[in-house]
Amino acid sequence: GISVQVGEGAVSEINATIEGPQDTPYEGGRFQVRLTIDDSFPDTPPRGVFVTRIFHPNVSEKGEICVNTLKRDWQKHYGIEHVLVTVKCLLIYPNPESALNEEAGKLLLERYDDYARHARLITSIHARPKAAAAPAAAPAASSDKPAAANAENNDPAAKKPVADKRKNLRRL
Repeated sequence: GISVQVGEGAVSEINATIEGPQDTPYEGGRFQVRLTIDDSFPDTPPRGVFVTRIFHPNVSEKGEICVNTLKRDWQKHYGIEHVLVTVKCLLIYPNPESALNEEAGKLLLERYDDYARHARLITSIHARPKAAAAPAAAPAASSDKPAAANAENNDPAAKKPVADKRKNLRRL
């Protein structure tokens, strides 16, 4: 569920695609993540951002990722694979206590169904592959936007019920 693309030449920027995990509001989404590595790596962690817009407690509006692995818990033996797996795990087990997106964190804690609905909506708009988002017999939308721009909103997969993940948020 994670693919990595490294730019030609310098390896200071790593682009990855993370598939939204099943039974989460991110299911069916494909999220672009960029890791930037500076000269002090591996002594310091890479800087990680979501390039794809996402509604998540641990991701700011600008895409910045808040996860302890990329901050105070960084160990220089961690590799890029560990970082990307940790980011994918955030999609399954968000941490509302260290929220960069306070609205998402509050909704997750207080009204999970509203949180999941909003996260699915943002996923359907920004993280679905365009070819998969347009059903074959979708009626033309009545708006000023071209039909292709509205096709994402007609995606039947976006309306698929998502299992309640509250049980996964319990502290062990």
